[in-house]
Amino acid sequence: METSPKLSTPDPAYQVPFLPPAGTKGDLSNAEQSPSSPAEVLNKPMTLELGPGGVLLVEGTFDPGASLRFAREIEVRGEYVRTVALNSPGGSVDDALAISKLIREKSLTTKVVSRALCASSCPIVLAGGVERLAEKDAVVGVHQLFNVSNVIPAADEVMSTTQSATARVARHLEAMGIAAELWFNALETPADRLYYLTAKEMADFRLTTTPASSSRKRS
Repeated sequence: METSPKLSTPDPAYQVPFLPPAGTKGDLSNAEQSPSSPAEVLNKPMTLELGPGGVLLVEGTFDPGASLRFAREIEVRGEYVRTVALNSPGGSVDDALAISKLIREKSLTTKVVSRALCASSCPIVLAGGVERLAEKDAVVGVHQLFNVSNVIPAADEVMSTTQSATARVARHLEAMGIAAELWFNALETPADRLYYLTAKEMADFRLTTTPASSSRKRS
């Protein structure tokens, strides 16, 4: 998940949104499940589609301004929205935080359906739901913050920005009732890998509130 709102030059990690698992040398065959959406769908700027049953599909990368589009959608059609379904490789942390806060303010449910992806900053949005569900074989992963600005900042600026963003995310997750262990796993995972969460871990970390069976097990 990136710490800068600029996305004009995407980080290489976003060119392949389904990243190798943490603790591997980059072999995707070690991943126990893969998302069903192609990279071109996941890499595009966030789109919104209201479907039957009040399910608002949030799909694609959280580009700068994504939270404003989400807020406008809720303002216009929020009375019909009950659940926010996520399929995203992540993106702007600031936008993810804003979307998550609005979801909680509106008392909406969040979910990741089977074979959908919710990675990087996307679990921040998932955390906003008053009820949170990850269906069997949903692909949910976290990793540490990184910078995707096309301007190379000074080392001390990177450190300051990353520390500030890390603290803001930690405070938000705590406010949403999420266990600190979730964020510890993110901080320990390099930006070019993902720590893929099992159904048990998501429940233990309180990232999900509704139990879901899963074939994915941590070895």
